[in-house]
Order: sequence, then structure tokens, then C-alpha cells
Amino acid sequence: MINKGLNKDLSIQKWLFLKALKTPHMKPTFSKIIQGCMGWGAWGKHLNTNEMVDLMHHSMACGLTTFDHADIYGDYTTEADFGKAFSTSGIARESVQIISKCGIQYVGETRNNEIKHYQYDADYIVWSAEKSIKELQCGYLDLLLLHRPSPLMHPDEVAKASEKLLSEGKIKAFGVSNFTPSQTDLIRSKSPVTVNQIEFSITAHQALFDGSLDHMLQHHIIPMAWSPLGSVFKEKNDQTYRIHDVLRELSDTYNASLEQLLLAWILKHPAGIHPVIGTASKERIKSASGAASIDLSEVDWFKLLVASQGHKVP
Repeated sequence: MINKGLNKDLSIQKWLFLKALKTPHMKPTFSKIIQGCMGWGAWGKHLNTNEMVDLMHHSMACGLTTFDHADIYGDYTTEADFGKAFSTSGIARESVQIISKCGIQYVGETRNNEIKHYQYDADYIVWSAEKSIKELQCGYLDLLLLHRPSPLMHPDEVAKASEKLLSEGKIKAFGVSNFTPSQTDLIRSKSPVTVNQIEFSITAHQALFDGSLDHMLQHHIIPMAWSPLGSVFKEKNDQTYRIHDVLRELSDTYNASLEQLLLAWILKHPAGIHPVIGTASKERIKSASGAASIDLSEVDWFKLLVASQGHKVP
């Protein structure tokens, strides 16, 4: 009887996994603007527990209920710092969405890695996910992403891990990060890919033309954009000068800040891109949340694109 019950449970888990694989329209829900946490710990602001708790509550009050992590952030320390704060925050687990990424073997002080590389065997993916859940003290992940593609990754190994984690409820959704359309198709041939997090901004807009966003829109994959402000405020060159000129013009039209306009430009795309902001500034978080209410006209959207490219569209 025990074996029959166990086999029945495994069959149900398998059926649920296969159903998710064949049902791309079943999407998880994330806040329109996502709060990136890479800079909260050792790789940025070195926030203490109380400061992290305060920033969590502030982000949520601004509508940013999704928090983006990766195991490597802070040389594998930021998840634990966040988890300590989250456990004392009083925030209900169901009111937030927590993302993490795995697969990069980083050369730092906490792991004995000879060289930076990627690892995607099934046992390692499962171990990484379970470790992130423990460090974040969150019970489960709303989304687990493969952080970067590896030439050695095999879709069957990835599928073993994603099936186990999904069927056991340790992750609610599975996806990839920085993957090309063909790399994504390799993984989604065996696993339900619901998200691809890529670099995308007004100055890094290759995804508009290399098929990446077309592919995500076609296959109901949610795009997330890291570094959504691009190099607009980091570099001074002909491209950023042109963009600033248009931004200043549009700032008056929409009564919006330059940063809000850059995020609104991303939000305009029909694929439904979620910008992942990296700031730990309360003022900038609040400002970013306002971008969701800005609806750029098509003409103004193209003004910014043309400014970035430096020539009219074909």
C-alpha cells in the first residue's frame, strides 16, 4: 500500500509538471517594477538588518513587491543577509515574490573555485535552489532562473532539477537569464520556461532586433530587464547627449523625471517587460514606481529610439 501510494504521488507530480510544460499561458505574477537586491549587501550599500527591513517595507509601499536575487550576490552572502532581515520584517510571505538565480560558480572568498565557470547538473541546481531558500528564509522561491547559459548545459539534466523543484513546491516557476532564443528553446524543449531576464535599456536595445523579445512574446515568456537605465547617466558621449536632449523635452510633456521616462520606454513594449531596478535609494524607488502610470505615445517612444541609434528608422 505504501509503494502504491508513493507511485500515485509521483504520477500526480509528473502529470502536474507535464501540464505546466505544455501550458505556457499559466504565468506567475510579479510587480511591474522589480526591486533588484544585488547592491543591498557586500557588493553595494552594506545595509544592516534594520536598514534592509525598512527598505523592504518602503519598496512594497511603492508597489515593488518582487525582490530579485542571485546566489552569487555579495560573494554568496547577500541572500543570507536579506533572509535575516526578511525573517524579522513581519512581512507575510504570500505578499511578496522572491526570485533567485543559480549556476555561476564565482571565484571569491566563500567557495574554493579555481576559475569562474557554470554548473547545471541536476543535483547542483536542486542544491543551489534549496540553499537559496534556506538563506533567504522564504520557504520557497517564486522563480528560479539559470543565471547565464553554459556551453555544457544539457536540457535533460535541467529538466530533472526543474521537475523535482516544481513538483515539490520548492519553486513556483522556472526560467532563464541572459539566454538567446535558441538557448531558451533548448531548455524549454524539456522544462517550462516562464521568464528570461536579459540586459535591456534605451542604450542596450539589441533585444529589439535580434529576435529575443519577438521570441518571448511568441512563446509567452515574461521578459525582465536588468540595468534598465543603461549607460544614460554613466557615460557622456554623442549617444547619451542625444538621449538627454529628448528626455528633457519629454520631461515637460509628461511631467516626469528622466529615469521615469526611461523605464516607461521599456514598459511600452508589447512583450510586457518588467524592469529590474538596482537602487537602494528610497527616493529613486518611489520615483521608479511612478513610471508604470506613464503611457508614452508611439511617436515619443520612437523619438527616444532614434536618439539612441543616431539615425532614423529604416
